[in-house]
Amino acid sequence: MPLTREQKVTEVEGITGHVGGIPALYLTDYKGLTVDQINDLRRRFRESGVEYKVVKNTLLRRALEGLGGYDDLFDHLHGPTAMALSEEPAAPARVIKKFTEDTKLELPELKVAYIDGAIYGGDQIDALAALKSKSDLLADVVGLLMAPITNVVGALQAPGANLAAILEAIQSEEEES
Repeated sequence: MPLTREQKVTEVEGITGHVGGIPALYLTDYKGLTVDQINDLRRRFRESGVEYKVVKNTLLRRALEGLGGYDDLFDHLHGPTAMALSEEPAAPARVIKKFTEDTKLELPELKVAYIDGAIYGGDQIDALAALKSKSDLLADVVGLLMAPITNVVGALQAPGANLAAILEAIQSEEEES
């Protein structure tokens, strides 16, 4: 049964609310998956903190037009479409890649990914899945920042330890004499 105008407006507002402010939007083609496979995929997305929702292309287009800046995605709004939304840019790609490896299927197929204003094609799923998480990147940066400080502290402590050893050696020689 077709949606009423009010239902369409509500759906567009819901999509706009979900997409607005989320750094990662993945559009996938799920055609050919069974109900059990879709449920398994949704469970995996949920466990990874990713929201996965089947959407009508026209309603998604209206929502994206309202938000602005998503014009490059419009060419990919054909056929069955589901969107995966995540705060963690690589999480949807990891789930899709793991799912396709586990099930030996080529579905869901990534149509396009929109991450912080950049567009990635479906052929870049491996590169997207290999991205480090924000927390991993922050840990790497902190580690890089801490390395010189650790070296400086070690260098400053070394002469003091050497001096203490020399003084102890001199004192023990004086006590023996």
